[in-house]
This record gives sequence, structure tokens and C-alpha cells, in this order.
Amino acid sequence: MSKLVKICGLTSTAMAREAVDAGADMIGLVFFEKSPRCVEPAQAAEIADAVRGEVSIVGLFVNPDMTRLADTIAEVPLTHIQLHGTEKPERVELIGQSFGLPVIKAIGVASREDVAAAEDAFAAHADMLLFDAKPPPYASRPGGNGVRFDVDILAGVKGETPWLLSGGLTPENVYDAIDAVQALAGFEGVDVSSGVESEPGVKEAKLVSDFVGAVRAAASDYMDKDA
Repeated sequence: MSKLVKICGLTSTAMAREAVDAGADMIGLVFFEKSPRCVEPAQAAEIADAVRGEVSIVGLFVNPDMTRLADTIAEVPLTHIQLHGTEKPERVELIGQSFGLPVIKAIGVASREDVAAAEDAFAAHADMLLFDAKPPPYASRPGGNGVRFDVDILAGVKGETPWLLSGGLTPENVYDAIDAVQALAGFEGVDVSSGVESEPGVKEAKLVSDFVGAVRAAASDYMDKDA
């Protein structure tokens, strides 16, 4: 079974087109001012309109207020909301109910206890979870830092809510990362940002294509082994 590929942090229509042509299932648009991948709503709307209907369009927010969300969603044709801050479970659920869009809750993890706590807190309130590496102490943003975590900590995941794997993934390591978690309950796909960039905010078409190819190869090989 093929896994979802989300390319996050796109900053131009050309990058969005390249991601879709490479076979991405989801693209992410960042609305967090401290990120080098941040886009203004007008720019995001242009990017989204260029690929609307061909791919899911995820808006990434960090501790947003309802007015900011409403204004952005009114201008940008998002299909999903991703929350990457310190939002509480009830807040996550409220946002999903208020805007009628599926919510992806990103959580930084570094241990099996972190994974269990994340599921206990958010599984009933989010439509999908995204497990990312905890940001290093010097980081100014909660994600997109190119930091990996030991995927073995996911071994006990319950998977009652579908989840994506993120954190330091690249075309070179995503095959092995998927191979390690593919059989786990709830695993739906992977998310990448810095791992397919030449510099922050600049996606490289070849890296994106290689990344998607590695994901598809991992899924195909797993199915062959399972046959």
C-alpha cells in the first residue's frame, strides 16, 4: 500500500508544480513568521490555486488565534490545518470543528514515553498526528530543523489515529526510515521540508523527485515481502 508523501514549506508555484509532478500527495504552506519558509496569504493562495484539486494543501500554523486562521482560510483554499505549536487537545479539536477541516497535530518526540503521551493527549482530538524530532535548544522554530530521532521509539505506537513520520528525512534515509516503521499501526506516510532543499525555503526538484521515488520503492518492496 502506497504511503502519503507531504512536501512542506513550499514558497513558489514552480516548487508546488514540481512537487505534484514528482508524485507528492500533500504540500505544506507555512504561516509562521519565524520560518524562512513563511508565505503571506496572497502568495499562498497563488501557490494553492496552481495545484488545486491535484494535491492536498496543508496550512501550517503555530499557536494561531482564530482570527488569523479565519482570515487565512478565507483567502487560501486549504484542505487541512497543521498545528505545530503548544496547542492543547481541546484547542486542536475546537479549530477542526470551527473550520470544518481535518487537523494534523505535530508533536516533538524523543522517547517512547513522549509518543505514548502524545497519543493519549491528542488521538481523540486530531484527525492525524505527525511525529517530529524535538527541536534543539537553539532552534527558533518547532519544525523544519533537519533533526532526526530514533524511530525505534515508535515501536509501541497504538495507531488509533493515523500518523506521519517527520524529522530529518532525506532522499538517502527515508527508505530505511519507512522500512523500520512500515508495519506499525496507523503509519500513513512521511513529511519532509529541509531534506529536499538546497537552502532554507528553496526546494530542489531532483531532491523532491528522489525523495518520492524512495518512498514509493520502500512501500513497493514491503508489499513484495509481504506477498
